[in-house]
Amino acid sequence: MATKDPTAVERANLLNMAKLSIKGLIESALSFGRTLDSDYPPLQQFFVVMEHCLKHGLKVRKSFLSYNKTIWGPLELVEKLYPEAEEIGASVRDLPGLKTPLGRARAWLRLALMQKKMADYLRCLIIQRDLLSEFYEYHALMMEEEGAVIVGLLVGLNVIDANLCVKGEDLDSQVGVIDFSMYLKNEEDIGNKERNVQIAAILDQKNYVEELNRQLNTVSSLHSRVDSLEKSNTKLIEELAIAKNNIIKLQEENHQLRSENKLILMKTQQHLEVTKVDVETELQTYKHSRQGLDEMYNEARRQLRDESQLRQGSEDGLKEKNEIIARLEEKTNKITAAMRQLEQRLQQAEKAQMEAEDEDEKYLQECLSKSDSLQKQISQKEKQLVQLETDLKIEKEWRQTLQEDLQKEKDALSHLRNETQQIISLKKEFLNLQDENQQLKKIYHEQEQALQELGNKLSESKLKIEDIKEANKALQGLVWLKDKEATHCKLCEKEFSLSKRKHHCRNCGEIFCNACSDNELPLPSSPKPVRVCDSCHALLIQRCSSNLP
Repeated sequence: MATKDPTAVERANLLNMAKLSIKGLIESALSFGRTLDSDYPPLQQFFVVMEHCLKHGLKVRKSFLSYNKTIWGPLELVEKLYPEAEEIGASVRDLPGLKTPLGRARAWLRLALMQKKMADYLRCLIIQRDLLSEFYEYHALMMEEEGAVIVGLLVGLNVIDANLCVKGEDLDSQVGVIDFSMYLKNEEDIGNKERNVQIAAILDQKNYVEELNRQLNTVSSLHSRVDSLEKSNTKLIEELAIAKNNIIKLQEENHQLRSENKLILMKTQQHLEVTKVDVETELQTYKHSRQGLDEMYNEARRQLRDESQLRQGSEDGLKEKNEIIARLEEKTNKITAAMRQLEQRLQQAEKAQMEAEDEDEKYLQECLSKSDSLQKQISQKEKQLVQLETDLKIEKEWRQTLQEDLQKEKDALSHLRNETQQIISLKKEFLNLQDENQQLKKIYHEQEQALQELGNKLSESKLKIEDIKEANKALQGLVWLKDKEATHCKLCEKEFSLSKRKHHCRNCGEIFCNACSDNELPLPSSPKPVRVCDSCHALLIQRCSSNLP
């Protein structure tokens, strides 16, 4: 007989294990009815089987320190062949807790299963056999038809939803051992299906209650958030009112300063006009006075010249002329002094006018600067007002959306509460059914015990048929009570049931329970011991003892 190739046998065994693992995982996941996590035993065994399949026929690669045999090399090759796999490769390399290539390969398999892309990734890998030959021997599972069959089976895993925590799991030090007991069904597993269904229902209720608690926590957080938003909204409204009051005050102050500026400008212009009129009047007066003095001076010189020509007229006339000249000179000096005073007053008036103009210009500049600063403050406050109004509008819209969300959450909460009440009532019914089940089980055990006892008694009765026949012959003269006529024991008066059976006394013919007729004595009609009641037993014993010498 030709021996089979050991590698072919290994491939066939791995293929069969993969079929059992994938089939069991899909069936258990569909019956489980929920998202699978890392602690689910069929899922753990699936990853172990896949790891053995990927390791079959893997070439040993010599490194600097030791020999390395890992499946991370061919899996890392997938992202070069399948562009969508770059994300999963980068995610695996970014995981901080992974230190070995085997740990990264295990994380890659888990992420591929969650993405429902494991079949696609491995299909593009087994097609490129020239690239796989760098990592696998020619007889490896991934290089033969068994690999293509396993990849085809992996498509069925797309119906499974898994949520696996890869980041906190120790994938480097796990030992991958296949547990064959999961695939060997026994009577206990078949009998525990109902128990698993009940456990699944209880777990569903537990998850539902946890989800309900999470919804309640979300609603409470939304309440607190709405309260904080209401407080911030109130604060913004107060700040907006304060800003509006400040803007109104600044506008009033600006209006007051503008009115004061206008009034000061009017007063300054009036003062300048009055000063100008006074200066012009004094200037005209000075001009007229100077003109009159010039005329008088010219007249005096003319007279002096005339008098000088007539000086030889007489000495008296000369003296008189001298006096006139002296008076004219004195008058000229007075006029000159008056003209100097008028010139000084004119200079003082011009200087006062220039100082008043400078002061008016300075004050005007100060008013303009104050007006500009006030205008800037007003524009800044108006911007702040616009910003506050925008923020208030956003807050109102946000509050409105939150109120709508809160109303939705309240509706969902009321719906969940109704469902919770239904679940509580269903739970009560379930507990009642469990109690009824326990009672029925108890009755079943009692009836089974009674039937067992009845079977034992029947077996005993078969052995004593002849004795009963002989006893019947002896008791033909007695009244044999019928079973239907007796409902209670003759001695203890307890009601008969399945566990408390009826027994005839072979001496008196009455019906008793087992406890009151558990005696055997030989009767004159039957040399073998037969069943008698406690009363007959005591009576017969007493007779036997009295007959003894």
